[in-house]
Amino acid sequence: MGSIAQQAESAHYADFAPAANGSLSRARWRSEQSAATAGIIGNPHRAIFTGLSTKGQGHRVTLHMLLNCDLGESYGSWTMGLDEQVMPHIDQANIACGFHGGDPLTMQRTLALAKTHGVEVGAHPAYPDLVGFGRRSMKLSHDELVATLLYQVAAIDGMAASAGLALAYVKPHGALYNDMMAQDAVRASVMTAVASYHKPLRLVLQATPEADAHRQEAAKYQLEVTFEAFADRRYADDGKLTPRSQPGAVLDREAMLQQVVHLARTGTVVTAGGNELTLQADTLCVHGDNPEGVAAIQAIRTLLAEPA
Repeated sequence: MGSIAQQAESAHYADFAPAANGSLSRARWRSEQSAATAGIIGNPHRAIFTGLSTKGQGHRVTLHMLLNCDLGESYGSWTMGLDEQVMPHIDQANIACGFHGGDPLTMQRTLALAKTHGVEVGAHPAYPDLVGFGRRSMKLSHDELVATLLYQVAAIDGMAASAGLALAYVKPHGALYNDMMAQDAVRASVMTAVASYHKPLRLVLQATPEADAHRQEAAKYQLEVTFEAFADRRYADDGKLTPRSQPGAVLDREAMLQQVVHLARTGTVVTAGGNELTLQADTLCVHGDNPEGVAAIQAIRTLLAEPA
């Protein structure tokens, strides 16, 4: 049968997979609604995966989940990522807002690229840490953090509107994302900022065993939340991501594809301790920082669009 990666390379790639009853999947419908709201006319055959065939059982496992990727993180003459190669294969672009990466021209170009490919756009704000690429925690007061987030979201929202796009959500970056998930006070500041913006935006949170509690927490701010899983990161038994400083925190290609397949089939991932962890995920985070990453994204699409 070969490895998961070999299966992905040889599988038939289905650009569009309708639900069993002939209707569009919920994820596809939601994506098209977002595109319509933003004034985007996307490719009608654009792939949004609806599941993975379960061989020998005669049915398809339906998985309503989108692919998202952190993009627009280049700054000046420094290049980060392969945005032009990644954008055609994803559904949501988390665009840097200038505080960890992303200068004004990069933001503008990334938005134009998203519009070309009918990709939903979101803000990807960070701590003010250009030197550390937003991967270092910072001690900001509640008011400082709220203002820092509003500043970044307003910047990318204004540029998106100028390009004829509608900003749809906010996904914090790096250390801010990790602090948001680990610290109640930071999460409260993030929710306050997103909720106080002048128009409704979804907030992306990591899918963990506390998802229901986080959803209830967000409801107090009248916020809609989207939960994401990670394709290439190892999960700890408590549902958090294994720190990058630890061996095996970032999965190789084969392990990543196995994790994606397992999540698609069972709604769970296998943790570093060998336990099954249930994740309520709406979107799957992928990374295209190098050619291998881009190929991995294409392989994920292939696996999850393989016809039954």
